[in-house]
Amino acid sequence: MKNIWVPLSGQIAQQRKVETIANNIANANTAGFKKDRLVFKEHLTALTKGSDDIDLPNKEWSPDDFYRTQGAENAYVKVDGNYTDFEQGALKPTNNPLDMALFGKGFFEVLTPNGVRFTRKGNFTVSKEGELVTDRGFKLLSPPQAEDSQGRDDTASIQDDDDISSRLIKLPPGSRISVSKEGEIFSKQGSLGRISVVEFNDMHALRKQGNALFINNHPANIKRDSVSTTVNQGFMEGSNVNAIHEMSELIKAHRHFENIQKAINTYDSISGKAANDISRF
Repeated sequence: MKNIWVPLSGQIAQQRKVETIANNIANANTAGFKKDRLVFKEHLTALTKGSDDIDLPNKEWSPDDFYRTQGAENAYVKVDGNYTDFEQGALKPTNNPLDMALFGKGFFEVLTPNGVRFTRKGNFTVSKEGELVTDRGFKLLSPPQAEDSQGRDDTASIQDDDDISSRLIKLPPGSRISVSKEGEIFSKQGSLGRISVVEFNDMHALRKQGNALFINNHPANIKRDSVSTTVNQGFMEGSNVNAIHEMSELIKAHRHFENIQKAINTYDSISGKAANDISRF
């Protein structure tokens, strides 16, 4: 019955795929959401045993030689990992001056209770202290001073960053703002600062933390200079989830799961018949 683990591994992998797709569909209307994808691979017994166990006869081949499986009957399915698809989402106009969408590969830099994080979700509001904050109350940051930006650990906690308060963006009471493509904030009083938009040398080094937040564990991965991402005021970036495509993938995953279940039931039936027939002799 050890062969039953082969279809079972495939069923477990399909279950993981269903869960990932379901999460994508649930966030199809979440601003700035980036969909996830799973990566599968086949685990071959022959690769584990090594080349010494692979017996290919050096002779004139007969039909029987083609029945050699080389361990393929034990080719398990394995979830090799998952990754985030950072494809650009569609920009939707809202006419709200505090809504801002990024076009490009950049991220807003925000301050959370656990330190600096990064997000694409730009539906900002003004707190009672006059600070620009996200819908979760996380404070939007301006770029660090040039002399302080080198070697800064952006994953540090608030207590480790004495100058973090100087990077908060505050608006005068009742002021109407306009934001340039470069993130400069203007009002009747003049320039109020600039929104910190950063890019990354390796976007796949980012890790999701929920609430549309990402964490970067490698400060050298952050790119602050020559950022090509633009800030679009009065727009929101939608998720990059295509609901129709995801539903199609979900249906296929369910069908694969059901087909594998039929294979497992067949193995179980064969095993039961074998046990019953042997007991009769």
